[in-house]
Amino acid sequence: MRRVVFLFLMAAVLLLINSCGNSNSKVAGSTRDINVVRQNADGTISLYLQTADCYNNEVDPSGNTAEWNVVVSKSGRYNVWISSSTKDTNNLNYKNNVMVSIQDARLEKHPKCDKIIHNTNEVTYPYFRADSFLGSMYIQDTGLFNIQVISEKIMPKDFNPQNGSQADFSKLISVSLTPVVR
Repeated sequence: MRRVVFLFLMAAVLLLINSCGNSNSKVAGSTRDINVVRQNADGTISLYLQTADCYNNEVDPSGNTAEWNVVVSKSGRYNVWISSSTKDTNNLNYKNNVMVSIQDARLEKHPKCDKIIHNTNEVTYPYFRADSFLGSMYIQDTGLFNIQVISEKIMPKDFNPQNGSQADFSKLISVSLTPVVR
């Protein structure tokens, strides 16, 4: 009887050790596998929607959200630009403001066409890339941050405009933070 109890306890201990080892390796692996965007050597932070974690609501797209985990290695003031894909370079057809938030800093503005970029590989004809300046924000600390953008122009990856007029169709394609140099 003692031998059976001893074998049972040994089997339970081995199972416990083995299961703990597996859970630790999964946790360690998941923290290493986080999709992280790193700041470029020139200080620019480029965030593309295709690499973002997105939340889309087809009924009320005003709360559509894109998030990135970003390693900021240089603190300071940054100009915030968004790039949109559009056919109408006079009107991007944003109904609501675009909001960008990092930590406690938040920037909110209605985008307009500040620059039109021709012949870019980010969009194909008949679309153009329109860059919009949203403002500047100060990032005080360095480290890993969550950057969040909220806009109705954050579309699902498989989104195709419906039949009919597509003249007013535009979508957000990227966000750039460029360091302000004095």
